[in-house]
Amino acid sequence: MKRELVKTKDGSHSFYVPELDEHYHSKHGSIAESKHIFINAGLKEAIRLKDSIDLLEIGLGTGLNVLLTALELKSIGMQKHVEMTSIEAFPITENEVKQLNYIDVLGEDSLLFEKIHNLPWNAKQKLTDNLDLLKVHAQLEDYTFHSQFDVIYFDAFAPEKQAELWEEEIFTKLYNQLRNNGILVTYCVKGVIKRRLKSIGFEIEKLAGPPGGKREMLRAQKID
Repeated sequence: MKRELVKTKDGSHSFYVPELDEHYHSKHGSIAESKHIFINAGLKEAIRLKDSIDLLEIGLGTGLNVLLTALELKSIGMQKHVEMTSIEAFPITENEVKQLNYIDVLGEDSLLFEKIHNLPWNAKQKLTDNLDLLKVHAQLEDYTFHSQFDVIYFDAFAPEKQAELWEEEIFTKLYNQLRNNGILVTYCVKGVIKRRLKSIGFEIEKLAGPPGGKREMLRAQKID
């Protein structure tokens, strides 16, 4: 897929895919969206309850969610540990990685972001002292999981752009991989998606969306 670099309203980059007429992140702010939905509503909720969690990301994309996860854990300290699996069917290129400005916007060292993308695929590696990362180069529909998870970042393209990843079969697969009381967070609050999640067994709640972006986001929980 052809990708065009764009700058979002918080100054951070994203990619636009003309073939799908879709952006990798919110036009209102890549970093702001990811922090609000995946870090604040997902990661922080999970590590509030457990010191060690297993985390699944659907859509490695630009690596932004991995970067923000690593930085959040760094700020917390060594008492928390995450085993993270991130699935991506269409990895960005080395040249595209170099174009992204997340490190400049965040004021962080570039080595961590470079390491995220330089780590080999399909082999768990130590990214930081308290984050192990398994990058999986595969399509979610075809992938067989080998562990269960406490939290899922569901960051696929929108349902009208990538409908196959929002089907009931996919959410059932993810539900079965979640531990009891595990959560799934996503930016999408469409009625059809909420109904699918409920029909599988999730309890869902709508939360306030990121500043300047969508009014709402979704957090779903597997209740024991």
